[in-house]
Amino acid sequence: MNAYRLRSVFGNYGFIVPALGLFLVFSVYPLYQVFVLSLYHYDGISPEKVFVGLDQFKELFLHNQVFWRSMGNAAVITFLALTVQNLLALLLALACDRDIKFGNVYRVIFYIPPVLSGIVVGLIWQWIYDGNYGLLNHLLSVLKLGHLKRAWLSDGDTALYAVAVVHMWRGFGWGFIILLAGLQSIPRELYEAARVDGASAWHVFRHVTVPLMIPVFILVAILTILGTMQIFDIIISTTGGGPGYHTEVPMTRMIFTMVGASQFGYACAMGIVFGLLLLAVSVMQIRLSRKMRQI
Repeated sequence: MNAYRLRSVFGNYGFIVPALGLFLVFSVYPLYQVFVLSLYHYDGISPEKVFVGLDQFKELFLHNQVFWRSMGNAAVITFLALTVQNLLALLLALACDRDIKFGNVYRVIFYIPPVLSGIVVGLIWQWIYDGNYGLLNHLLSVLKLGHLKRAWLSDGDTALYAVAVVHMWRGFGWGFIILLAGLQSIPRELYEAARVDGASAWHVFRHVTVPLMIPVFILVAILTILGTMQIFDIIISTTGGGPGYHTEVPMTRMIFTMVGASQFGYACAMGIVFGLLLLAVSVMQIRLSRKMRQI
């Protein structure tokens, strides 16, 4: 019996060995190499590496204002995505959760932006925002609001928010699909019972929908933060981080440091700090989710 159990245990663990091997080779080992490179001054080309210890982390925390500005820019876009983008996704999910005409068509349309290439989306919106021939400025002229026309992506006052709009337009579909799935998992009997008791639509939403949707809200929030903080392709295809670092985000700063300045070790240090911040945010959200479920 003991021998049989032993063979069973080894057999069960044998199924995870391939996946574990891939995880170690393509995730753990690269992460280890990133940490090692962060301790060296390395240009990524020459075989020589100069050991500098934690000096690059010290310089990053004390002197690299551009990196922390990029973190601030990413935080602004993330805040807008958490509020405006997810609110829009929730409203659309609530609308499509009802038996409306052409509901399936709307679901497909709302899900189109997330599956489009970020580069393609950025190029399309770059044309929309163009200061001379852009669709947005043309629309403002038609509406007799020509005084609001400007070069949206070249103006430091509007560039970051213009990019945020592009990101939210492209990203709301993910939240829409997840929220819609959560809404459809709620038993309809609960809604019927609440209406029989005389509850209004607002009270049904507040006391039935919201409590049951809290785990889904937390999931959408976590995915929104992790996805938005790592925004890259839309920034590259619209502004390239400009004007004057106004739209730089951590991913673009790391790429520019690694490729443009040939500072691979320094870029690895940025990546470690950025990864730890994302990990801390995820842990806090998971703990918050557990506490909210216990309420």
